[in-house]
Amino acid sequence: MENERVILAIGRIERALSRIETAKQAASKQQPDAALEKRHAALKEEMKQAIHTIDGLIARQER
Repeated sequence: MENERVILAIGRIERALSRIETAKQAASKQQPDAALEKRHAALKEEMKQAIHTIDGLIARQER
């Protein structure tokens, strides 16, 4: 059951990263937008923290 929750969380993160990458590519074709760049940096940091949390959950489960 716990594995399933982790797998589902990873799937959600992968889909979010895909959406971010698509938006980033579209934004790179437009004029730079300081507010968008700030939001992107904040979201990127939040994703790093989420991945770190998932890594911790996986490590605990493997023990």
